[in-house]
Amino acid sequence: MTPFTYARAADATDAVRQGGGTGAKYLGGGTNLVDLMRETIERPERLVDVTGLSETIAELPDGGLLIGAAARNTAVAENRLVRHRYPMLVRAIVAGASAQIRNMATVGGNILQRTRCSYFYDAAGSHCNKRRPGDGCDAMEGFNRNHAILGASTACVAVHPSDMCVALAALDAVVHLRGADGERRLALTDLHRLPAERPDIETVLEPGELITAIELPALPFAARSAYRKVRDRSSYAFALVSVAAALEVEGGQVRDVRIALGGVAPKPWRAERAETALRGAPATAASFIAAADAELAGAKPLSGNAFKIELARRTLVAVLKELAGEDA
Repeated sequence: MTPFTYARAADATDAVRQGGGTGAKYLGGGTNLVDLMRETIERPERLVDVTGLSETIAELPDGGLLIGAAARNTAVAENRLVRHRYPMLVRAIVAGASAQIRNMATVGGNILQRTRCSYFYDAAGSHCNKRRPGDGCDAMEGFNRNHAILGASTACVAVHPSDMCVALAALDAVVHLRGADGERRLALTDLHRLPAERPDIETVLEPGELITAIELPALPFAARSAYRKVRDRSSYAFALVSVAAALEVEGGQVRDVRIALGGVAPKPWRAERAETALRGAPATAASFIAAADAELAGAKPLSGNAFKIELARRTLVAVLKELAGEDA
């Protein structure tokens, strides 16, 4: 492990002051960053501990919620308001990692966790453009069963690993940021970048910019929502495919819908084509199938993961049918 200095930030302003410039990393629960440091993939010169930031979960005047970036995943999943208003988020968090990791992991850190691609983690023996731009991508012709079918590029086919982020993407979550130039807000769906030719640049964050909170807008029909994760084993496994969805049905027709997919793209994938196809359509299995097909029409499978197209299709349809209930 590369030597580094450590400092604990008193508040967000202090964190940004200490985290500016090059060589610094913000440390939350450390459940991903410390692993990457141990593998010498991340080599920060300075760690700025931000666990002292707000961990409050507060109700907003419009009925939404503001979740402090230092809130632990377990605390979010156990919060009464989150459980009542955004059940898909609770299910997504509980589906991720182990109880011990959820007790440590913070909301801000979960959003910024890096891919679990095995070639990315193999710093000694594999080519990876995410680690070293221009080095190549061994996953393209290697073991790519777990990799992306949407939004990838010839430079990188790794997927974003977060379960929580899939639900946040579906819920129109807004990320609150603070940097050297002040504060700003950004839709979570705009935070992560697709790889294109620079997969090493994973977000649109400015150097030293810090996540301070996540805002969940009021979305009454999200109380009828679900998260389903399909994986190789029932615990402590990353998604092959996951679906977060909320559905509002009125008079047998889809009035509104929110859908995001996980395990299929380099970022939490908002299924906008499926949503467009569903709004105003009958809440029937045929409509759900057509919407899934519209979303997956642009899928580009690799040698080992073509099964993900049908798996994503079936999982999405099953979740929508579950939410529609007797209306389907």
